[in-house]
This record gives sequence, C-alpha cells and structure tokens, in this order.
Amino acid sequence: MVLLEFAMAPHGQGESLGAHVARILDVIDKSGVPYQLTPMGTILEGEWEDVMAVVAACFKALQTDCARIGMNLKIDYRAGPESRLRSKIETVEAHLGRKLRT
Repeated sequence: MVLLEFAMAPHGQGESLGAHVARILDVIDKSGVPYQLTPMGTILEGEWEDVMAVVAACFKALQTDCARIGMNLKIDYRAGPESRLRSKIETVEAHLGRKLRT
C-alpha cells in the first residue's frame, strides 16, 4: 500500500492558482482513489499503479494549457493492505492520549 503526497502547480499562470488546483482535485475526486486534501497538497492512498495513474492524469489535465508545471512528490510504501490514511494519525493520537487537529 502506498501513501503518496503531492502538490502540483503551473508556473507563469499568475498569483492565484485556485482554478488550476480545482481542476486537479476534480481529477482526484473522480478517480475513486482515497485521498485527503490539505492546505499544502493532497495525500493519495492505494496501490502503486493506481496512485501514480492519478498523478499522471492530474499532470495531463494541466499540460493542456500550462507550458511549465512544478510538482513536489513524497511516497511511503508499506507492504500489506492496511489503510494508513487515518491509522497513522490515530497511532500518534493514541500515544498522546488525545485527538489532534487534522
């Protein structure tokens, strides 16, 4: 199972990128891959092929009218089917004995 965190944005498209981010999130949401949106990026969870296909689809969605695209990508692979999108946070919360703002 892979947790993949990424942020993707075009360069040279002005200061506000909300419309571009919305296009990317539309692709992610329609993919069916579990995800968590954060203020600085998006976390995907799934099999390698599935999460990488979503990243590629997001890139292609921007590539149609963006000549330059920057992306930060971070991946954590762990064998097994366990869902870690929430469980990693729950483990830390259990150690602290309280809920965190997530």
